[in-house]
Amino acid sequence: MDEDRIDFVFKALAHPERRRILAFLHRQGEQSLFEICAFSHADGGQPLARQTVTQHLDMLERAGLIEISWKGRTKAHSVNLGPLREAIARAVGTYL
Repeated sequence: MDEDRIDFVFKALAHPERRRILAFLHRQGEQSLFEICAFSHADGGQPLARQTVTQHLDMLERAGLIEISWKGRTKAHSVNLGPLREAIARAVGTYL
């Protein structure tokens, strides 16, 4: 993983809503966009528009932190912690 990729992973994690989405997916497993939008409202957080959630998911996907699979016509999102672990190891590992 190069420095730009490490920066992109940490940039994706910089937004608190993206961290909440990742934590939700980590707890719940695969979820649709509808389920993620419903979570953002039900969890006591500020309700987010579908377009806003889609933008957050896109950023997380480009960082490699979520994976997409299809369940019929529905997109299912799940966590991929590999890039995060690698970014931490490369960015912080030299100091440990």
